[in-house]
Amino acid sequence: MDQTLPLSGRHALVCGASAGIGQASAFALAKMGATLTILARRQQRLEDLVAPLKEAGAPDVYTLVADFDKRDDLVTKVSNHLEQHGSIQIWINNTGGPPGGLLLEAEEEELLTAFGRHLFSAQRLLKLLLPGMKDAGYGRIISVLSTSVREPIPQLGVSNTVRAAMASWSKTLSGELPPGITINSILPGFTATERLASLAEARAEKANTTPEDIERGWLLSIPEGRLGSADELGNVIAFLASPMASYVRGVCLPVDGGRLRSI
Repeated sequence: MDQTLPLSGRHALVCGASAGIGQASAFALAKMGATLTILARRQQRLEDLVAPLKEAGAPDVYTLVADFDKRDDLVTKVSNHLEQHGSIQIWINNTGGPPGGLLLEAEEEELLTAFGRHLFSAQRLLKLLLPGMKDAGYGRIISVLSTSVREPIPQLGVSNTVRAAMASWSKTLSGELPPGITINSILPGFTATERLASLAEARAEKANTTPEDIERGWLLSIPEGRLGSADELGNVIAFLASPMASYVRGVCLPVDGGRLRSI
């Protein structure tokens, strides 16, 4: 084990690790020397990542197949995993967003599902993971949210609502958690992931246009003039997980190429 690496001896739980920002975060943490538990619903994708993550620098990589829509099962699996593999000091709280659509047209069940997947699951995982962070005197909780926390995005009514609730959850906890355990939120802008591609397709179908036209419209709103990459998000998340970010607490950090107009 290379003791010079910033996260050597730390154990990170990366949720939604099978693709996109979650996967990129896992690789960024691996390069910093963290032991990894990668969690997602797709077992084969997780297993395919084990060897590459070890090659990237993770001393150990464990897989955990779980679904945030099945909270009791999620809690049982994470609890058993902690007993077998030890405590977690870094938690990347990341899961798939709700489908698009107008909030006016959303049914109560859609909101309940979204809050269950995000807020309720996060609260239950917090109670499982926090004791280990306290024992270690080191904790990093990083939630992957959205720029909609600052500026709601049209056609993402349910997502806007639950992401804002998660930002408030995180900010509230930043005043309650003990010293040495920080909590922050990342607000990705338009990032080239599977989810963004599916959103472009859905919007194109409604507007009777092409996904390429939708993407060109998005690019006009980004001063950097391009989509972000999952790796860029992963690097920022790894920084927040490291000792270098020990005095960063309770922030919502946009990583959006300058798209947000708010200060």
